[in-house]
Amino acid sequence: MKKTLLAAALVTSFAGIAQAETAVTLYGLVDTGVCANTVEVRDFRRVKHKISRIGPVAGAQSGSRWGLKGTEELGSGLRAEFVLEGGFNSGNGDSAQTNRAFGRQATIGLANDTWGRVDIGRQTNIAGKYFNNIDPFKGGFEQSSMGMSIGTANVRYDNMVMYQTPSFNGVDIGVGYSFSVDTKSAKSERITVNNAFSAEEAANWRTNENDRAFTTGIRYSNGPVTAAASFDCINGSKRRVERDAYFDVSPRSYAIGGSYDFEVAKVSVAYAKTLDGWIGALNVDGYKDLIGLSRLITEYADGFRSTSYVLGVSAPLSDSDNVFGSWQRVSVNAKPKGARLTGDNDAMNVYSVGYTHNLSKRTNLYAYGSYASDYAFLYSAKSKVVGFGVRHSF
Repeated sequence: MKKTLLAAALVTSFAGIAQAETAVTLYGLVDTGVCANTVEVRDFRRVKHKISRIGPVAGAQSGSRWGLKGTEELGSGLRAEFVLEGGFNSGNGDSAQTNRAFGRQATIGLANDTWGRVDIGRQTNIAGKYFNNIDPFKGGFEQSSMGMSIGTANVRYDNMVMYQTPSFNGVDIGVGYSFSVDTKSAKSERITVNNAFSAEEAANWRTNENDRAFTTGIRYSNGPVTAAASFDCINGSKRRVERDAYFDVSPRSYAIGGSYDFEVAKVSVAYAKTLDGWIGALNVDGYKDLIGLSRLITEYADGFRSTSYVLGVSAPLSDSDNVFGSWQRVSVNAKPKGARLTGDNDAMNVYSVGYTHNLSKRTNLYAYGSYASDYAFLYSAKSKVVGFGVRHSF
């Protein structure tokens, strides 16, 4: 009996030591609601086409997810950290992010409060990290997201090595390089290298056989002020260029933005220039066959240039209620012949409004509405979205 008690005491003490050195957390978020979508488009004969739906919507405010994150203290201030986070459709249980098990993030890295952190794996680019708090819609609510007009504000890259500094008086700097931005798309191209490798093997074999990305940025956040600037560039795969010289360009995006919290309201602004293509797809899923746009991470268009503007505001109505809205505009400054990025118009405007009501610290209700004119750069095209739902985090 005494031996049993002694063993139990030893196990308990060792467990306490292990917990002090290593911590693993299970977390997640479930977001489900109902929405109504309508898109109207006129074809080249000026014949109007209309599609609409009313039904469940998953991840409207925030993408549903579950994940594991852990840290281990290694001594001298150094720690190992990992994040495995998978997105899913709460309406039917399917995996999100093109059916990846951990499509939202899959990283391991080393961190230190003095010199910063290095993370390796699939993760959000720097613009996505720095502009999320500037966007009144926090990167969510479908076409209301800032990613509708500034594509790099909502992008993830595979196979990325990223370094981020610690915050120095409110200043953060980050830089990352992806050796293959989208392995799923690379595999689907069915390539072989010297007829010796399968598509899956070739997708990660030669570095220049993949689309590679560079991302960097700087952010200042102190008190009511937040400001950020970012740069993203994609270098296209050698095999794509050899197949079609049209792809012999490197899409680039420069973005700058900021917000100021007046307490009664928070005002946000952002501006971006995109050259030789588009990084981060427009939020047009479900309508791509109708309007001719894809949802690939990158589109190439030699000579294409666009300018994006965002103006937003958010205001607390009470301790539990918030209202927010934004206006977005994308203007095409140069459209090369045959470019697949745009239709027959040179501008798109998106007007959105949203509302949240907190039931507790972890559960809230939401409602939103958005209207886009000349949707996806198609003359007279209209997109209307209205929805509501509930979100719970754990």
